Amino acid sequence: MPDLRRQVLESGKTVSRKAASREASRNASPASSKAASRQSSRNASRAASDEEDTGYLSDETSMSIGSFDDENPEQDNPDWELELSDRIQEILDRKRSSVQGREEALQAFCRLAKYHYTVEELNGVVTSLLAAFERSVRTEISVREATLGLRAIELLSVSAFDGTIYELTEPLLTRTVRDSASPLVKTAAIHCLGACTIFGGAGEDGILEQMAFLLDIVASDGQSVDAADDATVVTAAIQQWGFLATSVDDFEGESEEAIQIFMDQLSSTDHNVQISAGENIALLYEKSYSPQEDDDDTSGESDDDEDHDMEATTGPKLLKRYNAYHNTPELESQLQSLATIHGKSISKRDKKSLHSSFASILTTVENPRRGPRYNTAINQNTNRHYGSTLTVKIGRHGVMTIDRWWKWMRLTALRRILQGGFPEHYFQGNRAVLESLPVMMRMPDQGYSSQDRQSARKAAKNRNARRWTAQHSEEDDE
Repeated sequence: MPDLRRQVLESGKTVSRKAASREASRNASPASSKAASRQSSRNASRAASDEEDTGYLSDETSMSIGSFDDENPEQDNPDWELELSDRIQEILDRKRSSVQGREEALQAFCRLAKYHYTVEELNGVVTSLLAAFERSVRTEISVREATLGLRAIELLSVSAFDGTIYELTEPLLTRTVRDSASPLVKTAAIHCLGACTIFGGAGEDGILEQMAFLLDIVASDGQSVDAADDATVVTAAIQQWGFLATSVDDFEGESEEAIQIFMDQLSSTDHNVQISAGENIALLYEKSYSPQEDDDDTSGESDDDEDHDMEATTGPKLLKRYNAYHNTPELESQLQSLATIHGKSISKRDKKSLHSSFASILTTVENPRRGPRYNTAINQNTNRHYGSTLTVKIGRHGVMTIDRWWKWMRLTALRRILQGGFPEHYFQGNRAVLESLPVMMRMPDQGYSSQDRQSARKAAKNRNARRWTAQHSEEDDE
């Protein structure tokens, strides 16, 4: 795995000098996330959102996610396949289209792809749709058309499960991040790049390449892509770096440098930048531990009651493999300050988010065996400690247990993309969703049963079989 820090320092960009000097970065960082910048970026994000996709570029922190019980406006639309087909034809026929017409067609496509699992309907048109979406992004005639085009590419990558998407879109997406004049388009392109990298067939080399690109943005406070001091761009880069990092196993050689860069962002004045950076730090500490294997020597490992009880409920015993960072006490002190921060300049809402998020992050740094929202309590009968982890409600059907940071980051990334359509994609067997979250669902007796879920999986399997048969029938006809 390449040295991420070295790639940042040796990139030749004068804008990356923050990554080379921690003190210089600490002095510059508070100014890098000005309140005015935060306010302007929020307003821009809201103005560009459409009715169906309000909030897909939201600057809300991931810790705000508690359930997936959003109302699905498409549940009573029996003709959605026909509508989708019409919209696809409209998108592909640009000769007589107007900007407004393309925006409306893209908006409708995003709505339908979000609330329905469209893998079968997209068969045979993925490449053509990508070309049409890319034209909307490349020309950037309007900010709204460009962001909706990026949104459509993102949803296509999650729905189509096509391994060619990354190769086809990566040059345009990275160029858009660098060259677009709109911070909103840059932000949308960063999120789209993350989705295409994970779901579009990038492979490990592609993932590492994009992580280095994103880390450069973070280390330079957005200057490397002409977005200096833009909190939304920096936040998007931090979040997508963490999302990509969940798919890389070995971080021993890069953990130290990456944590240092994210620590610099903890002094930002934008709470979204701070929380996103803190979550990446927690993920990197979590990665320094891995499940015990048969040939591991555990003679030097402590096994106190608290850890024993916690691990008994969350999986195999976890062993430390390397030091995530050389000065954990210094980091813990900084995290503790954020977990208890007070001040009139911070809103009550932001203060609550900081306290909740950094209490959880600090707990993981103190003991990487503990995942998001880990809390300890004492069993009064045995006087032993036990832990509790975060659970997320999925509609009316069940609960997902999030006991590791990698699961949390994947869940929040999918939640940002699919929003209220997440349960539909999950229960209809969307491979991108199911393979990202190998998490068991606990179904209530009166709700969606495990048998129902198996039926949904079987239905999805049958759909894939029909798709395969149709493809080979076409080949035989030729």
